[in-house]
Amino acid sequence: MSLNTMTADFLAQKRIAVAGVSRTEQDSANAIYKKLRGSGYTVFPINPHAEVVEGDPCYPNLKSIPGGVDGVVIVTKPEVTEQIVRECAEVGVPRVWIHKGMGNSVSDEAVQFCRDHNIQVIPGACPMMYCEPVDMAHKCFRWFWGVTGRLPK
Repeated sequence: MSLNTMTADFLAQKRIAVAGVSRTEQDSANAIYKKLRGSGYTVFPINPHAEVVEGDPCYPNLKSIPGGVDGVVIVTKPEVTEQIVRECAEVGVPRVWIHKGMGNSVSDEAVQFCRDHNIQVIPGACPMMYCEPVDMAHKCFRWFWGVTGRLPK
């Protein structure tokens, strides 16, 4: 499946969790969370150390989200990413987008785990490069990463 097909499928979902949000607003995960929320998605922040993020109730893990989710954006350290994809398999989350922007959440082990467990995985890039309307900075990042071969295959 092509990257464009995977991103379109991921963003066609309505219930998305964002793992790695912070209690501070200066964070990539929080920016992604706010972008998805502002674009009309039902979004669930995940952080085991926070009760509220961006004014919304925060969940400690995927298991605690009532009704589950259709996809998870992971913006964590790679070793935490590995834990989260295992939980995705446990609770039946079919789609994972592992963020890669200025920081990197991608773990080869996590990507392989997803593939081995039939979880559709986008191993890199940023949802803000694809979630409409895309701001000029993320359009530029997407173009530059595309011509330099940094977008996931």
